[in-house]
Amino acid sequence: MEKFFKLKENGTSVKIEILAGITTFVTMAYIIMVNPAILSTPFEGTDMHEPIFNGVFFATCIAAFIGTLLMGVLAKLPFAQAPGMGMNAFFTYSVMLGMGYSYQAALAMVLISGALFVIITLCSFREQVVMAIPKNIKVAISVGIGLFLAFVGFQDAGIVVLNQDTMVSMVDFSTFAKDPTACWGAVLAFLGIVLTTVLYKKNITGSILISIIVITILGIFTGNTVFEGFSIDFGNQFKDFTDVSLFACFDGFKELFQGSSLGKAILTLIMLIITFSMVDMFDTLGTLIGTAKAANMLDEDGNIPNGKKSLLCDALATIGGAICGTSTVTTYGECISGISVGGKTGLTSVVTAILFLVSIIFAPFVGIIPACATAPALIFIGGLLLSAIKEMEFDDITDAIPAYLAMFTMPLTYSIANGIAIGLISYTLIKIFTGKIKEVHILTIILSALFVLRYFMISL
Repeated sequence: MEKFFKLKENGTSVKIEILAGITTFVTMAYIIMVNPAILSTPFEGTDMHEPIFNGVFFATCIAAFIGTLLMGVLAKLPFAQAPGMGMNAFFTYSVMLGMGYSYQAALAMVLISGALFVIITLCSFREQVVMAIPKNIKVAISVGIGLFLAFVGFQDAGIVVLNQDTMVSMVDFSTFAKDPTACWGAVLAFLGIVLTTVLYKKNITGSILISIIVITILGIFTGNTVFEGFSIDFGNQFKDFTDVSLFACFDGFKELFQGSSLGKAILTLIMLIITFSMVDMFDTLGTLIGTAKAANMLDEDGNIPNGKKSLLCDALATIGGAICGTSTVTTYGECISGISVGGKTGLTSVVTAILFLVSIIFAPFVGIIPACATAPALIFIGGLLLSAIKEMEFDDITDAIPAYLAMFTMPLTYSIANGIAIGLISYTLIKIFTGKIKEVHILTIILSALFVLRYFMISL
């Protein structure tokens, strides 16, 4: 172990690395509850809701295990991976609910994007694509996803509700007597946001997880946490995973090329895969660079040690996650919590990976967690993502407006893909008509043209 991870050389020990691995896991553990809740949303009220929820739960734990273990053994870095927040939202709300693709077809897209990642990582093309996207658009993607997650969270919490006149409005507490459960759900969710923020500010490890547990317990007394149908039946829950989620991606391939027009179907598919790839690409690179910088792990040239291997781990983890039955796997910024207590090598990641695998045994208990307990996590994480806006440059209106359009289009159209598309298209057109076409990278022009073509094909 000492020889493989070079613990002494890195100024650490087995004890420190184990503690760091545990810390990272506790900080990230909320994803094993939140991810199934998001991906099973399209099936609420149907017989498939519980099987999908169970399947995604197992898939989340296994995908996190695979990705984090790869990061520890192959890249030998203290970074952890799991199905990404934002990507699961795009998977659910844009691809499935927005465009009508099935769970299986969406998984097939994730598998293809993962395979594409492997190729472009090995060819070093991934970095070139990132360089082609304007800085403000990159920032806008992160901010827009934050706004989108917050909007989804407010809806799940019942704080924001449908209004026929204004489209959305705040929950009406005057209906407390008629629908106490819904009103209490909004109250509990709000308390969850406050609790998460306070715990986070006090640097208490696992703030999001603690909040989820506390609100779930409080929900017992308000009727929001129900035990109807609850049973410790690990065998059947695992069967849901093997029957519904595992290898479901391969069943989705035939759906990808169906439709009124084969050309339209193929073009739409290309756009979606590009979107999957772009969002994950920026998210992963941004997290890796930001985390490595915070941990003083960047070399003198500002590069991540074993950077190419870490990107390859991310791509392979996405493939593994798709095969298991979950959305795109990415690197988590929360791993800085483990690094902050001394984690410096891949042993930290190995410990975290093992804990993700062991967490499968909690499957029977996760299903009782109400939406009002997980919604605060979405809202809080959305708030953290908004912090990226300080990196945005507003001095040049030709850079600022496209970013502004991108970030607000995401929540208002319920689509991350639309946000990226509108951002790139507007950027390209504004630069062209203001005589600044030389500032636009050729790949940006190509991507913009593809997005325009996609919208044109949709209208046919």
